Amino acid sequence: MAGNVLHADQNGRRRFVALGDSFTEGVGDRNKILPNGVRGWADRVAEKLAKAEPGWEYANLAVRSKRLHHIVEEQLDRALAMEPTLITLYAGGNDILDFGTDMDQLMAEYEKLVDRLASTGATLVLFTGYDVKVSAVLEPFKKRNAIYNERVRELAVKYGAVLVDYWCLDAYHDRRMWAADRLHMSKAGHKYMAAQVLDQLGVPHKFSPKDWEPPQRLKLREWERRQRKWMNDWVIPLFGRKLRGVTLGDSLNPRWPEPVKVPRKAGLRKLAERAAIRAVAGAGARKSSAAVGRRPESKSQENGGT
Repeated sequence: MAGNVLHADQNGRRRFVALGDSFTEGVGDRNKILPNGVRGWADRVAEKLAKAEPGWEYANLAVRSKRLHHIVEEQLDRALAMEPTLITLYAGGNDILDFGTDMDQLMAEYEKLVDRLASTGATLVLFTGYDVKVSAVLEPFKKRNAIYNERVRELAVKYGAVLVDYWCLDAYHDRRMWAADRLHMSKAGHKYMAAQVLDQLGVPHKFSPKDWEPPQRLKLREWERRQRKWMNDWVIPLFGRKLRGVTLGDSLNPRWPEPVKVPRKAGLRKLAERAAIRAVAGAGARKSSAAVGRRPESKSQENGGT
């Protein structure tokens, strides 16, 4: 570990708590075994922390689509109660994409959140936002993103936070670093982000950039086909949800809502597999119990009755 960037509490415990939205939840990096069907950079960081220093605990409270006020209302107190020694925060990206967002007000609320987290004495990691060049549809939000990033940089200095300057990471110019919706990182993008966080924290890892061939230039007809598919599959549903006031995170819970001790070998996959086995065993026990307590049925009932 580098210097005293990462430290244990007075009881020798090391605890990583991640707050935020889809960026931190891991959307775009699919994994059917893990909670919410995704993995993401934060899980990878937790696993590398545990390999470098056994005993790390990890909680991830991030849920896709959450706005800044949701993160404050739903995640802040839970995170503080866990007494973390390492905190990561990305919040405000969804607010930037909302109609009528007041950036001065948003960043004032963001600073209050940063102040609360920094006051814990934990190592705090902040992120700027990336300038996602996917379509002219999103160009009006570029100025907001620039304001957000400049303020985050200032707050990182003011509060002594570690900064991962996502805006400046040239690797994300490659479209293969992005998922099909073009707004969330792909598996490769999440791996690269994990490497950036670990580098900033001085934690050893073996993540390396993808050695890809240069991307092929698309013919006009193929480019138009992909644009239509993207608009129909992602953009139109996105704005439809905004108009209806619903989000993809409304029915989801945090992936790791309570601190879990991260195994050095097999990582969080091992915990997820154990949980799945327990769930199947519990379901079987409940089914057997229900069968024992059920009255014998008549022949007519077995055949559907009359």
